[in-house]
Amino acid sequence: MAGTYPSTPEFQAINLKSTHNNLKSTTISGRTQVRTIGGQKWEFSAKYNPMTRAEFQPVFAFVTSQQGSLGTFTIVPPVIGSTSGTATGTALVNGATSAGATSVPVDGFTGTIKAGDFVKFGHNKVYMVTADIDGAGNLSIEPALIVDVSDDEAMTYNDVAFTMRLRNDVQQYGLSRFEYYTYEVDMEEVL
Repeated sequence: MAGTYPSTPEFQAINLKSTHNNLKSTTISGRTQVRTIGGQKWEFSAKYNPMTRAEFQPVFAFVTSQQGSLGTFTIVPPVIGSTSGTATGTALVNGATSAGATSVPVDGFTGTIKAGDFVKFGHNKVYMVTADIDGAGNLSIEPALIVDVSDDEAMTYNDVAFTMRLRNDVQQYGLSRFEYYTYEVDMEEVL
């Protein structure tokens, strides 16, 4: 249990899902009411290209060691785990910000962090940037902060590690007659 998900071989494809918790009701006349009950989490479905036994065994051994959804681990997803912008330097929170905020003042870096990039503060939750930012300023994020962040707290924008668990307690793979393994894994964020 625990550890870091193997980074090789890389996934062929990742399907990312953002799940929000809302209550929705629709009347017979068609009027709809929606209200949030809070909470958001990221989920991945990751698929591999066919693998040789040597490539596959370390991946499946790690997955098996998680004991289904019991264990937690970190993973930096390829491509989306780092900014698509040009940011360099050490990004810091520029003034304490309370839980519930969707804008966090940041400084300490130059260049851009782009809308759609992921960032992380000093706790497990990963946030998505919702508007481009060029250097110091107010960083717009979604979801809202789940905990307070303190002044000068570091913000990660490259190699953003998601804390995850397997979504299923049953894991299975395919083995072709040409001795290539096929595998897909589903995981969800741990809050």
